[in-house]
Amino acid sequence: MEQPEAPGPGLRDQEPQTPQPMEGPCLLVSSSAALRSTMNPEYDYLFKLLLIGDSGVGKSCLLLRFADNTYTETYISTIGVDFKIRTIDMDGKTVKLQIWDTAGQERFRTITSSYYRGAHGIIIVYDVTEQESYNNISQWLQEIERYACQNVSRLLLGNKCDLVAKKVVASSTAQELASSLHIPFVETSARSSDNVERAFLTMASEIHRRLASDGGMQAEAARARGAQINSAPLWPAGEPQPRPEDTGNCC
Repeated sequence: MEQPEAPGPGLRDQEPQTPQPMEGPCLLVSSSAALRSTMNPEYDYLFKLLLIGDSGVGKSCLLLRFADNTYTETYISTIGVDFKIRTIDMDGKTVKLQIWDTAGQERFRTITSSYYRGAHGIIIVYDVTEQESYNNISQWLQEIERYACQNVSRLLLGNKCDLVAKKVVASSTAQELASSLHIPFVETSARSSDNVERAFLTMASEIHRRLASDGGMQAEAARARGAQINSAPLWPAGEPQPRPEDTGNCC
């Protein structure tokens, strides 16, 4: 997929007319110093993130705030899927975050389910002022269980925390749930930008930590095609990624 010109330092956005699903197994793309010098890749790692949750919880606004640092009250509900790209620095490495925003409506589930498989991290979003969106987290967890790779990183995010007077889901309740799932929990406000940066960087850090703890850093020197992050193969930046039928299913 052709990349657009970057609108600013370290930030690249891309909004295709017809987004395609994230193909192949759960690949964490890395590059060695040799690859950087010979192939001049723009990043060391490519992390694919997925935003899921009920319609109206603010997934698109979170994406706009993190990728463009903008906010709008009149954002139209996502139809199917959309995505943006932002490049960050993490521990001296250039990390490209490809963030996919999915529609929360039931009628789009068939379309959006195909995007789970290629994700390295999934952010489950609910609205702190809407109890039903929190109650439905169990359904979204089932979607992850059904469609995502077994070792995918997850994060629970309560949005609209600036609406204190309307808040119905206690922070302690959500934190208890996140703790039981052994995943991070963050409350954010896309409107005020509170903790939005922290949420996405926490998600990226979780993936990066998994990469490091499973010996992924050694792959930069060895460039071993068979290196694994749990069950997710590494793949050097600049080299063609294998097709699903060539690698087997990681899920």
